[in-house]
Amino acid sequence: MKTETFAHTKKQDASATSTWGAADAVEFDTTPAVESMPAYESLSDTELIRLIKTEDEFAWESLMTRHSSKAFQIAYGILGQWNDAEEVAQDAFVRVYRALDGFRGDAQFSTWFYRIVVNQARNKYRWNKRRHVAKHYSINEELDPNGTGAMARDLPDKSKGPAEQLMFREWESEVAQEMSALPSVNREALVLRNVHNFSYEQIAEVLGCKLGTVKSRIARARDELRKRVGI
Repeated sequence: MKTETFAHTKKQDASATSTWGAADAVEFDTTPAVESMPAYESLSDTELIRLIKTEDEFAWESLMTRHSSKAFQIAYGILGQWNDAEEVAQDAFVRVYRALDGFRGDAQFSTWFYRIVVNQARNKYRWNKRRHVAKHYSINEELDPNGTGAMARDLPDKSKGPAEQLMFREWESEVAQEMSALPSVNREALVLRNVHNFSYEQIAEVLGCKLGTVKSRIARARDELRKRVGI
Protein backbone atom coordinates (compact mmCIF):
# COMPACT_ATOMS: atom_id res chain seq x y z
CA MET A 1 0.00 0.00 0.00
CA LYS A 2 1.33 3.42 -0.93
CA THR A 3 1.79 6.17 1.60
CA GLU A 4 -0.87 8.74 2.39
CA THR A 5 1.33 11.54 0.95
CA PHE A 6 1.48 10.01 -2.53
CA ALA A 7 -2.19 9.04 -2.48
CA HIS A 8 -3.08 12.60 -1.50
CA THR A 9 -0.92 13.95 -4.34
CA LYS A 10 -2.71 11.74 -6.83
CA LYS A 11 -6.08 12.77 -5.45
CA GLN A 12 -5.14 16.43 -5.76
CA ASP A 13 -3.90 15.91 -9.30
CA ALA A 14 -7.05 14.12 -10.38
CA SER A 15 -9.25 16.98 -9.28
CA ALA A 16 -6.97 19.90 -10.11
CA THR A 17 -7.78 22.49 -12.73
CA SER A 18 -5.66 25.52 -13.45
CA THR A 19 -6.84 28.89 -14.71
CA TRP A 20 -4.97 32.16 -14.82
CA GLY A 21 -7.84 33.87 -13.04
CA ALA A 22 -7.52 31.86 -9.83
CA ALA A 23 -4.62 30.40 -7.88
CA ASP A 24 -5.95 26.85 -7.80
CA ALA A 25 -2.85 24.94 -8.92
CA VAL A 26 -2.03 21.75 -7.08
CA GLU A 27 0.49 22.32 -4.33
CA PHE A 28 2.95 19.46 -4.04
CA ASP A 29 4.89 18.91 -0.85
CA THR A 30 8.49 19.08 -2.03
CA THR A 31 9.96 18.42 1.43
CA PRO A 32 12.07 15.30 0.90
CA ALA A 33 11.61 12.27 3.12
CA VAL A 34 14.82 11.87 5.10
CA GLU A 35 15.16 8.15 4.48
CA SER A 36 14.74 8.51 0.71
CA MET A 37 17.33 11.11 -0.17
CA PRO A 38 20.68 9.25 0.15
CA ALA A 39 19.59 6.55 -2.32
CA TYR A 40 17.55 8.71 -4.67
CA GLU A 41 19.89 11.69 -5.03
CA SER A 42 22.33 9.57 -7.01
CA LEU A 43 19.71 8.48 -9.54
CA SER A 44 19.33 10.17 -12.91
CA ASP A 45 16.10 11.87 -13.91
CA THR A 46 15.33 8.97 -16.24
CA GLU A 47 15.79 6.46 -13.43
CA LEU A 48 13.57 8.50 -11.13
CA ILE A 49 10.86 8.69 -13.78
CA ARG A 50 10.98 4.94 -14.22
CA LEU A 51 10.35 4.57 -10.47
CA ILE A 52 7.62 7.23 -10.48
CA LYS A 53 5.73 5.20 -13.07
CA THR A 54 5.60 2.41 -10.46
CA GLU A 55 4.08 4.94 -8.00
CA ASP A 56 7.26 5.38 -5.97
CA GLU A 57 6.50 8.47 -3.89
CA PHE A 58 10.12 9.06 -2.86
CA ALA A 59 11.19 9.20 -6.50
CA TRP A 60 8.56 11.87 -7.22
CA GLU A 61 9.63 13.91 -4.19
CA SER A 62 13.27 13.65 -5.27
CA LEU A 63 12.50 14.75 -8.84
CA MET A 64 10.53 17.77 -7.62
CA THR A 65 13.21 18.72 -5.09
CA ARG A 66 15.86 18.52 -7.80
CA HIS A 67 14.06 20.87 -10.21
CA SER A 68 11.70 23.03 -8.14
CA SER A 69 14.17 25.82 -7.40
CA LYS A 70 15.25 26.35 -11.00
CA ALA A 71 11.66 26.07 -12.22
CA PHE A 72 10.67 28.89 -9.88
CA GLN A 73 13.68 31.01 -10.85
CA ILE A 74 12.97 30.66 -14.56
CA ALA A 75 9.33 31.60 -14.06
CA TYR A 76 10.32 34.54 -11.85
CA GLY A 77 12.83 35.75 -14.42
CA ILE A 78 10.08 35.91 -17.03
CA LEU A 79 7.28 37.21 -14.81
CA GLY A 80 8.98 39.31 -12.13
CA GLN A 81 6.27 38.33 -9.64
CA TRP A 82 6.96 35.98 -6.73
CA ASN A 83 3.44 34.59 -6.36
CA ASP A 84 2.96 34.20 -10.09
CA ALA A 85 6.26 32.34 -10.39
CA GLU A 86 5.23 29.94 -7.63
CA GLU A 87 1.91 29.33 -9.36
CA VAL A 88 3.60 28.68 -12.70
CA ALA A 89 6.12 26.27 -11.18
CA GLN A 90 3.35 24.35 -9.41
CA ASP A 91 1.26 24.19 -12.56
CA ALA A 92 4.26 22.94 -14.54
CA PHE A 93 4.73 20.08 -12.06
CA VAL A 94 1.05 19.19 -12.39
CA ARG A 95 1.40 19.03 -16.16
CA VAL A 96 4.57 16.95 -15.91
CA TYR A 97 2.95 14.51 -13.50
CA ARG A 98 0.03 14.00 -15.87
CA ALA A 99 2.29 13.56 -18.90
CA LEU A 100 4.99 11.30 -17.44
CA ASP A 101 3.45 8.12 -18.85
CA GLY A 102 4.08 9.52 -22.31
CA PHE A 103 7.67 10.62 -21.61
CA ARG A 104 9.98 8.33 -23.61
CA GLY A 105 13.28 10.00 -22.83
CA ASP A 106 13.99 11.15 -26.39
CA ALA A 107 15.08 14.48 -24.90
CA GLN A 108 16.52 15.23 -21.47
CA PHE A 109 13.84 15.55 -18.82
CA SER A 110 15.21 18.91 -17.70
CA THR A 111 14.91 20.34 -21.22
CA TRP A 112 11.37 19.04 -21.58
CA PHE A 113 10.35 20.26 -18.13
CA TYR A 114 11.87 23.74 -18.41
CA ARG A 115 10.20 24.17 -21.79
CA ILE A 116 6.89 23.54 -20.04
CA VAL A 117 7.83 26.12 -17.38
CA VAL A 118 8.69 28.70 -20.04
CA ASN A 119 5.45 28.10 -21.93
CA GLN A 120 3.39 28.39 -18.75
CA ALA A 121 5.23 31.56 -17.78
CA ARG A 122 4.58 33.01 -21.24
CA ASN A 123 0.88 32.35 -20.87
CA LYS A 124 0.85 33.97 -17.46
CA TYR A 125 2.88 36.92 -18.73
CA ARG A 126 0.37 37.57 -21.52
CA TRP A 127 -2.49 37.28 -19.03
CA ASN A 128 -0.78 39.80 -16.72
CA LYS A 129 0.00 42.16 -19.58
CA ARG A 130 -3.65 42.33 -20.56
CA ARG A 131 -4.46 43.27 -16.97
CA HIS A 132 -1.49 45.64 -16.52
CA VAL A 133 0.03 43.68 -13.63
CA ALA A 134 3.29 45.27 -12.45
CA LYS A 135 6.55 43.30 -12.47
CA HIS A 136 9.22 43.43 -9.76
CA TYR A 137 12.44 41.90 -11.04
CA SER A 138 15.62 41.22 -9.14
CA ILE A 139 18.69 41.93 -11.21
CA ASN A 140 21.12 39.33 -12.56
CA GLU A 141 24.85 39.22 -11.95
CA GLU A 142 26.05 40.63 -15.27
CA LEU A 143 24.18 43.85 -14.64
CA ASP A 144 25.72 44.49 -11.20
CA PRO A 145 27.01 48.10 -11.45
CA ASN A 146 29.91 47.28 -9.09
CA GLY A 147 31.22 44.58 -11.41
CA THR A 148 31.52 42.06 -8.59
CA GLY A 149 29.80 39.24 -10.44
CA ALA A 150 27.44 38.77 -7.49
CA MET A 151 23.73 38.46 -8.10
CA ALA A 152 21.54 41.19 -6.66
CA ARG A 153 19.22 39.86 -3.96
CA ASP A 154 15.83 40.93 -2.73
CA LEU A 155 17.30 41.82 0.67
CA PRO A 156 19.76 44.73 1.08
CA ASP A 157 23.45 43.97 1.62
CA LYS A 158 24.05 44.67 5.32
CA SER A 159 27.72 45.45 4.63
CA LYS A 160 26.65 48.60 2.76
CA GLY A 161 25.68 51.80 4.46
CA PRO A 162 22.14 53.21 4.20
CA ALA A 163 23.11 55.63 1.44
CA GLU A 164 24.73 52.89 -0.66
CA GLN A 165 21.73 50.62 -0.16
CA LEU A 166 19.38 53.38 -1.27
CA MET A 167 21.46 54.12 -4.38
CA PHE A 168 21.56 50.43 -5.28
CA ARG A 169 17.82 50.07 -4.79
CA GLU A 170 17.20 53.04 -7.07
CA TRP A 171 19.52 51.56 -9.70
CA GLU A 172 17.91 48.13 -9.35
CA SER A 173 14.45 49.62 -9.76
CA GLU A 174 15.53 51.43 -12.93
CA VAL A 175 17.05 48.30 -14.49
CA ALA A 176 14.03 46.22 -13.49
CA GLN A 177 11.72 48.68 -15.20
CA GLU A 178 13.81 48.66 -18.36
CA MET A 179 14.14 44.87 -18.30
CA SER A 180 10.37 44.49 -18.18
CA ALA A 181 10.16 46.66 -21.31
CA LEU A 182 12.31 44.28 -23.36
CA PRO A 183 10.60 42.10 -25.96
CA SER A 184 9.58 38.94 -24.13
CA VAL A 185 11.54 36.59 -26.40
CA ASN A 186 14.75 38.55 -25.79
CA ARG A 187 14.16 38.76 -22.05
CA GLU A 188 13.54 35.01 -21.78
CA ALA A 189 16.81 34.20 -23.53
CA LEU A 190 18.72 36.70 -21.39
CA VAL A 191 17.30 35.29 -18.15
CA LEU A 192 18.17 31.71 -19.09
CA ARG A 193 21.71 32.70 -20.07
CA ASN A 194 22.67 35.26 -17.43
CA VAL A 195 20.72 34.07 -14.42
CA HIS A 196 20.67 30.30 -14.90
CA ASN A 197 23.89 29.85 -16.87
CA PHE A 198 22.21 27.76 -19.55
CA SER A 199 24.37 27.08 -22.58
CA TYR A 200 23.24 28.55 -25.88
CA GLU A 201 22.39 25.03 -27.02
CA GLN A 202 20.22 24.41 -23.94
CA ILE A 203 18.41 27.71 -24.43
CA ALA A 204 17.71 26.83 -28.06
CA GLU A 205 16.16 23.52 -26.96
CA VAL A 206 14.09 25.06 -24.17
CA LEU A 207 12.81 27.94 -26.29
CA GLY A 208 12.40 25.82 -29.40
CA CYS A 209 14.44 28.03 -31.72
CA LYS A 210 17.71 27.96 -33.64
CA LEU A 211 21.10 28.55 -32.01
CA GLY A 212 21.74 31.68 -34.04
CA THR A 213 18.37 33.07 -32.99
CA VAL A 214 19.26 32.58 -29.32
CA LYS A 215 22.57 34.40 -29.69
CA SER A 216 21.01 37.33 -31.52
CA ARG A 217 18.21 37.65 -28.95
CA ILE A 218 20.67 37.73 -26.06
CA ALA A 219 22.91 40.23 -27.82
CA ARG A 220 19.97 42.52 -28.57
CA ALA A 221 18.70 42.28 -24.99
CA ARG A 222 22.10 43.16 -23.53
CA ASP A 223 22.66 46.04 -25.94
CA GLU A 224 19.24 47.51 -25.30
CA LEU A 225 19.62 47.28 -21.52
CA ARG A 226 23.03 48.95 -21.63
CA LYS A 227 21.63 51.81 -23.70
CA ARG A 228 18.61 52.22 -21.47
CA VAL A 229 20.43 52.28 -18.12
CA GLY A 230 23.79 53.65 -19.25
CA ILE A 231 26.09 50.72 -18.42
